[in-house]
Amino acid sequence: MDLERILFTQGFGSRRQCRALIADGRVSIAGSSCSNAANATIDIASDTLASFEFQVDGATWRYREKAYLVLNKPPGYECSRDPQHHLSVFHLLPPRLTERGVQCVGRLDQDTTGLLLLSDDGAFVHAFTSPKRKVPKVYLATTRHPLDDAQLLALRNGVLLHGESQPVAAVSAEQRDERQLELSVLEGKYHQVKRMVAAAGNRVEKLHRERIGGFALPDELAEGQWRWLDDADLAMLRHC
Repeated sequence: MDLERILFTQGFGSRRQCRALIADGRVSIAGSSCSNAANATIDIASDTLASFEFQVDGATWRYREKAYLVLNKPPGYECSRDPQHHLSVFHLLPPRLTERGVQCVGRLDQDTTGLLLLSDDGAFVHAFTSPKRKVPKVYLATTRHPLDDAQLLALRNGVLLHGESQPVAAVSAEQRDERQLELSVLEGKYHQVKRMVAAAGNRVEKLHRERIGGFALPDELAEGQWRWLDDADLAMLRHC
């Protein structure tokens, strides 16, 4: 396999830029520098390509046909490549990941924190954003006013949002504390959780996404950090 093509698919720039990386001796495999772009081919079987590793400027990278990431989104970041008022969440990722075209799997408001998936796999993005797939998303909302049974019941039975013709109901709505609400929803409408809580007679002060499908935000992942999703993570995502 052509090393230049591998670098290109992994987001290390254009074909010309990847060729220059090799020619400048900045790429190595198993500690051996590859400096001849014309002859830089890798004898590797397709079934072992997934475990293939290479080094660029001393940093080790593993070949991944598709990128699947989880990011613990901090407040003050927009889920857009063209942010209007705040930094983009893509500032939190290495440039090579944005170069290969990863996109947010659904969006979180700039002041909403927590679990954000990113991928360059269009089918994966669709699977977790399409309302037809009915993938539950679990949020922890801190409310301005104390919660009461009437608000929880309204959220479970369905509230009518402005501009909608049919009520929207939560999969579940449980009170964790006087002003803390755990809410599970299937849709991803604009400002949905905030609008639902407002329609029930309260107001969201803070919002944090904890879970998508069967996958919870890892405890060890600090705000602003990201990591690759492994096969076990992907299996949990699909386990609703």
